[in-house]
Amino acid sequence: MTADASTHARPRSRKKYGRVITAAVVVVVAAAIAWDTHVVEHGAQSDARSGQFSAERYGQEQFPEIAQSVESRAVEAPELAQALSDDASAAGEQYGVSGGIGPLLPVHFTGTVGEGRSGTYTIDIPDMPEDTTVRVQTGPAINGTVLRDATGEISFGQFTNQIEYQNAGAAINEAMKAEVLQGVDTAALSGKTIEVTGVFQMINPKNWLVTPVALDVQ
Repeated sequence: MTADASTHARPRSRKKYGRVITAAVVVVVAAAIAWDTHVVEHGAQSDARSGQFSAERYGQEQFPEIAQSVESRAVEAPELAQALSDDASAAGEQYGVSGGIGPLLPVHFTGTVGEGRSGTYTIDIPDMPEDTTVRVQTGPAINGTVLRDATGEISFGQFTNQIEYQNAGAAINEAMKAEVLQGVDTAALSGKTIEVTGVFQMINPKNWLVTPVALDVQ
């Protein structure tokens, strides 16, 4: 090979070597991007920041477990009413979960829907004491955090702050509405017979405001 030929060959070798390096860099960068990619689930209130709390997703995940717990422990309403009448404190310890201002009690009943106001109905239940009022809230607004607190397994310490804790309770209520109340004409329940499994916080043992985990119109 002449000196001129050798001189012309070197630039092509360098050019080829450069392309190899560039290709390798592209592969490494692509792999790094794929490794760091965070997939956002459809409908979740989450963004690309890893670990961000999604109240919506939390509610959807927790409600089935809460419902199962309440249904497995639910006491027939007349039996629970009698126990509360005999000794409210003992009944709360036996059947309920500690809830600060009062125990959270799981209950099951079938009854006739009475008058309603803002989606909350009184229920006439056979064999219940006449001085005990049972109401069920059916939305559109589901108030309180009894579903969040019903099992005793969800606590403030599991969350970053009070806002997350409150949002979790609201999201569980929303998940219940989607699972239990969707398809129920909650504006036209008066006079109908319904079967309910739910939970209430015992503040007044003679006045129950039940949040359902299952509701069937018969």
